[in-house]
Amino acid sequence: MNSSHTIQGFSTQVYMLLWKEIKIEFRNRNTLNSILLYVFSTVFICYQSFSVIPEVTVWNALLWIIILFSSVNAVSKSFQSEPPARHYYYYQLVDPTALVISKILYNAILLLLLSALSFGIYSIVLGSHIPISQLAAFMLVLSIGSIGISSLLTMVSAIASRTGNAIGMISVLGFPIMIPLLITIIKASKLIADGISWNQYAKYVYAIGGIDMMIIALSVILFPYLWRE
Repeated sequence: MNSSHTIQGFSTQVYMLLWKEIKIEFRNRNTLNSILLYVFSTVFICYQSFSVIPEVTVWNALLWIIILFSSVNAVSKSFQSEPPARHYYYYQLVDPTALVISKILYNAILLLLLSALSFGIYSIVLGSHIPISQLAAFMLVLSIGSIGISSLLTMVSAIASRTGNAIGMISVLGFPIMIPLLITIIKASKLIADGISWNQYAKYVYAIGGIDMMIIALSVILFPYLWRE
């Protein structure tokens, strides 16, 4: 009975913290508006530079570059936007595991919407000549790749918030760690865009899913120790 009450209380904390993040975002809309402006501007610059991208490799790489830097802009302020007084308030009332899970969920939702929007705009402007026959598989890689990037950046943002130069530390810590995940995502999405069969790219999809689970597990395990500092 006590364990059920504990689980219910934990899930309630996660839900309330997640709902708080969503309400603050819709109230301010600063992050969302700046990301949308970045996506439109980047796609427009790509269109003016290339007009037509004949190679799938270049098309795929540019898409993930746009998503990556949009992600950094979106997730980097996860913990920096919280004033110190609110940190102390959370420290007394909230389970740190519930806090980091709510942050991961919020950033994953935000980045999934951002990735879908980026893919839609990018495909309309620059991808009409590159048909993707396996759209469901491509969207799967887009989704699990976005979840992995958002989870990794959330944890890096938590670490960087303890330093004086948070934005600089996110770049220093985040990009080297993200390279294996990003390479795997690009390889999988490239093979799907080429129309390769599932057997030839399934190992990359499983690898992305495994990396996602490892990142989330490490975040849940390590964040409470970071939170006590």
